[in-house]
Amino acid sequence: MTSNPAPPTMKSEEEWKKLLTPEQFHVARQHGTERPFSSPLNKEKRTGLFKCVCCGAPLFSSSTKFDSGTGWPSFWAPVDKTAVSENDDGTWLMRRTEVRCASCDAHLGHVFPDGPKPTGARYCMNGVALSFAPAEIVER
Repeated sequence: MTSNPAPPTMKSEEEWKKLLTPEQFHVARQHGTERPFSSPLNKEKRTGLFKCVCCGAPLFSSSTKFDSGTGWPSFWAPVDKTAVSENDDGTWLMRRTEVRCASCDAHLGHVFPDGPKPTGARYCMNGVALSFAPAEIVER
């Protein structure tokens, strides 16, 4: 597990509902899952940063994105060890590791040990829990 030194972004359920679409709220705040191959971010190839849809925290760089063939945006590492937290998840009769935004505790997806080198990790993220900032916008 990793922790974030910054205080978490806390909002009430009603505040989150006002800020997010129903699908974003279901996935990020209620630990849901989007349908595979439904997110445009799965095919995103531009250089930039993938951020938390709830709080805008930078989570993943396009330089670590790869096509896992699973239907969800996948990365081999977060931008920083403190960007995400990892938690045991025993739902659906499986042992998995859930990934959350360390800044606001939004559910992002899961990490699996079958990714590419150099880490061997596959951070399989729900695209609806992410926003994308192209490099030309990030650099400004």
